[in-house]
Amino acid sequence: MNSKLFSLILCLAIELSISASDNEIKPNILIVTVDDMSCDSVGAFGCKLPGTTPHIDQLASQGLRYHHAHVQTGSCFPCRNVLFSGRYSHNTGVEGFYQVKQTTYPHLVDLMQQGGYFVAIRGKVAHSTPYQPYGWDSDLTLVEGVKEHTKDASSYYRSTQRGIEMAAKAGKPFCLSINISDPHKPFYGMNGRGKKVEDPHVPSRVFTPDEVPIPGFLFDHPDVRLELAHYYSSVRRADDCLGAILRALEASGKKESTVIMFLSDHGMPLPFAKTAIWNHSTRTPWIVCWPGVTKAGSVDRSHMISGVDLLPTLLDIAGIQHPQGFDGRSFMPTLRGGTQTDRNFVYKFHNENSGRNRSPMRSVQSKKYGYIFNPWSDGKRVFKTATRGTITFRAMQQLAKTNKTIADRLDLFEHGVPEEFYDYEVDPDARHNLIHDPAYQTEIETHRAAMLRFMQGSKDHALEAFEARGQPALVSAYVDRLQAEADARRRAGRGRQ
Repeated sequence: MNSKLFSLILCLAIELSISASDNEIKPNILIVTVDDMSCDSVGAFGCKLPGTTPHIDQLASQGLRYHHAHVQTGSCFPCRNVLFSGRYSHNTGVEGFYQVKQTTYPHLVDLMQQGGYFVAIRGKVAHSTPYQPYGWDSDLTLVEGVKEHTKDASSYYRSTQRGIEMAAKAGKPFCLSINISDPHKPFYGMNGRGKKVEDPHVPSRVFTPDEVPIPGFLFDHPDVRLELAHYYSSVRRADDCLGAILRALEASGKKESTVIMFLSDHGMPLPFAKTAIWNHSTRTPWIVCWPGVTKAGSVDRSHMISGVDLLPTLLDIAGIQHPQGFDGRSFMPTLRGGTQTDRNFVYKFHNENSGRNRSPMRSVQSKKYGYIFNPWSDGKRVFKTATRGTITFRAMQQLAKTNKTIADRLDLFEHGVPEEFYDYEVDPDARHNLIHDPAYQTEIETHRAAMLRFMQGSKDHALEAFEARGQPALVSAYVDRLQAEADARRRAGRGRQ
């Protein structure tokens, strides 16, 4: 079912169910995402490198930030479809980088348009809907048919300004999804192969290898420091882009009537972060700034929220009734400083990478602990991901020849283990797997039980593998079947977008 048909079906129901009165002015909505940026790369979220994100930090000082916020998956295309559908990937069909044209659910575009909004997007257009083209009112990436450069900070001012002006001309509040390309590779001053290149889009600050912090899930090496320096410089460029967006909003005079949602789609594009589901893979710097509602400089450490909750929350902000079938739920009460029950776990997953390789993973995480089930890991399969193309990964391969600690890390990265359990409060970098530790068996069983509830409640196809986790042959057969389905999609022309 396409978006136009949804519009016809939903129009009457939504018009009748808008909770705000006809005379009430709806708030504008500005959704800003950054691409491949770890939560702890942001100053307001504890970055150890000063000066990475002055504009994000300023936004955090004006709004509410969530300490326990996660996206569902560490991969862009499926992550963004979760954000804008309110549904897990196994309920949208968008588990990898391919189009799903036979949809049976409404998307953010459909719901917001029928709620009276002008809905436009800049960047990540093909990654934000189940298929292309979708029904956005405007693609702000284009100016007179010419695509703005994704790494040009000034272009984000123009895109935001144009979106606001087009909404005003249409006589509607705006719902803009502005998606900043950085710090996705290629990093500032590097090409896709990790070689230094001239880059005209210079960040307002460039970091050097000697000053960057080394994430605990990586290792200190000149090549790692070099790549991280380019990464953090790209983080600063992403912050420059946010600054341009916020200046356009300020200049429009719409700031006080606009709700800003800011977050990253997942962690940094280096080994052990992107395309995985550890704490540092999915934890996102989620900030909400709603003038007159959110408390400036506040931090919510009580509730866990995740990407699947975004759309239900936006609908509540806009006063639009929820359609049936959401896997997420609104965290609207917490925006006002209130409380919500049953926000102690989030459910996370990885299915397929951009190369159409299936490596299914599932995780249930609480504020303190994380349980991970890896049906793909059988000791023989090798994990395939874009982060293998980094200079950091090549350095790890080289060092593993003579360094047992690095060799063990490389083996974990490439082959995984069927189950993992971490105390993220004391081990945020997931270095110590506690799955066989007697002292943690009660907590492990609690998290396994929570995973079972999520799987059963959302009808996750991985349930069959989870229930058969003591029978390797059955689990392996499940993974083989998924890979065969992915291969069939590729042959049918539904491959990478």
